[in-house]
Amino acid sequence: MGLWDAILQGIIQGLTEFLPVSSSGHLSLYQHFTGQSGEAAGLFSILLHLGTLVAVCVAFWDTIWGMIVEFFRMIGDIFTGKFTFKTDNPSRRMIFMLIVALLPLLVFFFLRDWYTSLASDNDILVEGICFLATAGLLYLADHLTPGRKDASNMRVRDALLVGTMQGIAPLPGLSRSGSTISSGIFAGLNREFAVSFSFILGIPAVLGANIFEVKDALEAGAQMELLPMLVGMIVAAVVGFLAIKLVRWLARSGNFKVFTWYTLILGTATVVIGIIEKFVG
Repeated sequence: MGLWDAILQGIIQGLTEFLPVSSSGHLSLYQHFTGQSGEAAGLFSILLHLGTLVAVCVAFWDTIWGMIVEFFRMIGDIFTGKFTFKTDNPSRRMIFMLIVALLPLLVFFFLRDWYTSLASDNDILVEGICFLATAGLLYLADHLTPGRKDASNMRVRDALLVGTMQGIAPLPGLSRSGSTISSGIFAGLNREFAVSFSFILGIPAVLGANIFEVKDALEAGAQMELLPMLVGMIVAAVVGFLAIKLVRWLARSGNFKVFTWYTLILGTATVVIGIIEKFVG
């Protein structure tokens, strides 16, 4: 892999990881049309995802730091007998809700090899169908009345809904940010908090999944040159940070229409090309 190729894929990952258009779908299409499908391409995609996790940590550092501090306070309460699940502390409730939202991933963990096979094969029909599903989710979320829930009054069932969509989101072409933000809006979260919860939830979820995927890719013999790998990750992190800023602004304005149309058009085109490729190769 050349350096410019790594930079280009880093830009694609950084933009599409947080814009509700599916980073896995876009990387899968790029690698498909440039002949990079396989274990090495899958490993590089994983590393780019790790780069964008750095962007999330930087963009939401205040919230994350507040939860880290509250976590240790919570440990102290456990040892002093003061701990209770009933709390109005937003940081502590955020921790509880994130844990609840991660529970559905235990079920989807057993599908990870299937998800990986769909992203690394030479068939893009699944990507096209998932792009269309993303368009449908964004359309519905964009036409709902904005909710008012945040960390202080979010319910367990709301977290489970977002977590379930997080588990489905590894399908290539189904936007992780689009599906989790949309499900948060369906649950009545206010738009800005839905964005924050979605992106922070992605830190343990994506990190945990990528640890296993890196292990599997290395065991399968995938290899990467160090310089393109580092450059791609850095580019993905920088571009991802800027994309987060854009998504937060769009969430406040309540306008995801451009992404609805984009994924609808891209999904339709991808389905058509996928069907043609099945018949003509």
